[in-house]
Amino acid sequence: MKRIAGGIGIPMLFMFLSAAVFLWASMGMLRKQEPFYSWFYSFAWWSAILFIEAFMRWRTGRWRLFDKIYRLPVYLGVSVFIWLVFEAFNFRLQNWHYVQLPSSTGLRWLGYTVAFATVLPAIRAVTAILDHAGLFGSSRCRPLPDAAGYYRPFVLVGLLFLLLPLVQPRFFFPLVWGGFIFLLEPVNHRFGGDSLLRDWENGSLRCFYLLLAAGMICGLLWELWNFRAGSKWIYTIPYAGFLKVFEMPLLGFLGFPPFAVECYVMTNSFRLLAARMGQDVTPGRAALRCIPVGLLMFLFCVLVFMGIDRFTVKSFGN
Repeated sequence: MKRIAGGIGIPMLFMFLSAAVFLWASMGMLRKQEPFYSWFYSFAWWSAILFIEAFMRWRTGRWRLFDKIYRLPVYLGVSVFIWLVFEAFNFRLQNWHYVQLPSSTGLRWLGYTVAFATVLPAIRAVTAILDHAGLFGSSRCRPLPDAAGYYRPFVLVGLLFLLLPLVQPRFFFPLVWGGFIFLLEPVNHRFGGDSLLRDWENGSLRCFYLLLAAGMICGLLWELWNFRAGSKWIYTIPYAGFLKVFEMPLLGFLGFPPFAVECYVMTNSFRLLAARMGQDVTPGRAALRCIPVGLLMFLFCVLVFMGIDRFTVKSFGN
C-alpha cells in the first residue's frame, strides 16, 4: 500500500470517494432508502475512518490502518471481540437493546461484524487527528515514582468494577466502563507492553488525555449516526434516562471517554499476548501458537452473537 500511495493522488482519491459515499449514504438514510437506512451506521463510520486514514497519509506520509495490511483482519477481529465483551456484560446489565435489525440471521451477523469492527479503528483515527493537531502537546505531569506499587490496588479495583455490575447491575452498571483499565494496566506495564502507567512514570499523560477527548468525540458521532438510522440501538439506563441527546441520556456520555481508554488498554494487552506468543520462535510456529487463541475468540464471538439475537434484539425489520 505504501508503494502505490506516492504523492497525494491516492490519499486525495480516498478522501473524495469516502466523502461521496458518506453523502450518498446520508441522503439515502434520510429518504429511508435501503441499504442506507438500515446500514447507515456502518456506511457513516467506514467512510469517516477511510477519510481520516487518507487525510493522515496525505499529511504525514504514512498509512496507519493500512500500514501493515496483512495485520488488518486481525485488528478488525480484535475490535469485534472487544466490543462483544461489553455486549456479553449487557446480557446482565440490559442497558441497551437493538430494534429493526435484519430478519435474516446471516445478514444480521454480517451487520454485527461490520459495525463492531469499526470500534477500534474509529477511536484510533480520531485520536490520530487530535494528536496531529497538537492537542495537549505541552501537557506534563509529575512522574509516577513506583508504578509497581499500584499493581495490587489496580487489579483489586478492576475486579470490583467488573464484578459489582454483575451482582447489582441497577446500581453499579457504570463501573463496567473502566474496569478493564485497572485490571489490565498492571499486566501491560509489568510485561513490557504499551502502558499508560509507563507514560505516567515518564511524566506524561498526553496519550490518556487524547484518548479521553477521542472517546467523547466518537461517542457523539456514535449517537448521531445511530439516531436516524433504521436499524439502531435504544438505551434503558436506570436512574439516568432523562435529558436525552439523540438516543443517549446526557449523563451516559460520561462513559465514552473511559471506554476509549479501556479499548486502548485492552488492545495493548492483545498486542502483548501476541508478542509473547511469538517470542523466540519462527513466524510459522508463532502462527501455530495463535490458532487456539483465535479459535477460542471465534467461538466466543459466535456465542455472543447468539446471545444478542436472544436477549438484546427486540424487533426485526425486513
